[in-house]
Amino acid sequence: MCFENETEVTEIYLLGFQSLHNLGPLLFVVLLLLYIAIAGGNLSIIYLVMTCDNLKIPMFFFLKHLATADVLVTTSVVPMMLEDILKSNPSISVGGCITQLFFFCIFGFVQCFLLAVMSYDRYVDLSNPFQYIVIMNPSFCFLLAFGSWALIFSIAFSEFALIGQFEFCGCSSLDQFFCDYSQVMELPTSDTTIVLWMDFFVSIFIFSFPLTFILVSYIYIFIAIIKIRSHTGRQKTFSTCSSHLTTVCIYYGTFITIYLVPSDKSLSDLDKYRSLMYTVVTPLINPVVYSLRNHEFKKVLTKRIKQFFIRKF
Repeated sequence: MCFENETEVTEIYLLGFQSLHNLGPLLFVVLLLLYIAIAGGNLSIIYLVMTCDNLKIPMFFFLKHLATADVLVTTSVVPMMLEDILKSNPSISVGGCITQLFFFCIFGFVQCFLLAVMSYDRYVDLSNPFQYIVIMNPSFCFLLAFGSWALIFSIAFSEFALIGQFEFCGCSSLDQFFCDYSQVMELPTSDTTIVLWMDFFVSIFIFSFPLTFILVSYIYIFIAIIKIRSHTGRQKTFSTCSSHLTTVCIYYGTFITIYLVPSDKSLSDLDKYRSLMYTVVTPLINPVVYSLRNHEFKKVLTKRIKQFFIRKF
């Protein structure tokens, strides 16, 4: 229960980009166009993987799940942010804030495990090409992808079940454009010690374990590439991993910039711009990376675009 001099918080006010208030219409248009590009690019990947026989291989199966996570993590934030730009005093209910944060965490952190699974797929393809289809069979691929989603969902659910029982009294504003975990956890008047420690260990596991797995996988991949005598063969083999490796660097680079680099509370807008990188920039870059750096995907995409214009004109 709240104390007598405190009122129970039912609405949380999002301060957003107050310094850019005069540029609201321009910011709305830019973010809307970026969101359309993100949704269009990632949904195109999902559609092509589902409909093209040439892309029905494990690597693109996992890419489809990664694109799904990209769309969902952006959708959990940007549409509400667009609505808030048009409001003079944007707010969200406490339940809505916790729900947004819950799904944002799921869609964001599941990418760590999907990228780890994709690195294992690249390792198996290069180290044991003759048994690749047998090892990475459809059932095993489904188990890896579904297991990634299920693991993150179960971890997030157990943590947010505790957060949902917190009492929110007094302070009711966030200096952010969405419900950011670190700021939300400063609002409850309940004891948050257990949840904060739980989040600390969970974050280490979710971040460190997949990253370590990816690094070890690529060490073995690079060793296998070095053993290839032909320069052309090494170049061709490395090109099959370049798209995934680029995505890993973008994702973890952004992740480190946002969550591991110390933030300065006096520069609150800087933290917002860093968060914007994760919610908008990274999901926008991934489709571009795979459409430009992956030969097979680029070939299928070009073919579909040509077919579309032939039918239209």
